Amino acid sequence: MDVEQIAFTIIAHAGEAKSLAYSALREAEKNNFEKAENLIKEARTEINQSHQSQTDLLTSEANGEKTPINVLLIHSQDHLMTSMLAIDFIQELIKIYKKTFEKE
Repeated sequence: MDVEQIAFTIIAHAGEAKSLAYSALREAEKNNFEKAENLIKEARTEINQSHQSQTDLLTSEANGEKTPINVLLIHSQDHLMTSMLAIDFIQELIKIYKKTFEKE
């Protein structure tokens, strides 16, 4: 298992997920909710890929394979967690935008 490669995979997918989520928010700000929802779905796909890489690491560790911990791996975990939080938070903001536009 190449821990650095897994860390970069986590970072890449988590970063793309966060970027897609913020794009979704910008679309919601413009009343483009269909596009926003599609972007959130894409973000969820990306974050799931990132999370799967993390799960693979956890599974290996549970099976007795020691994972060398380094700053890059810790950094990847930060990216994953903040991206997951951003997606959830942005989904809530999109709901608020949608309610606001419906009232206008």
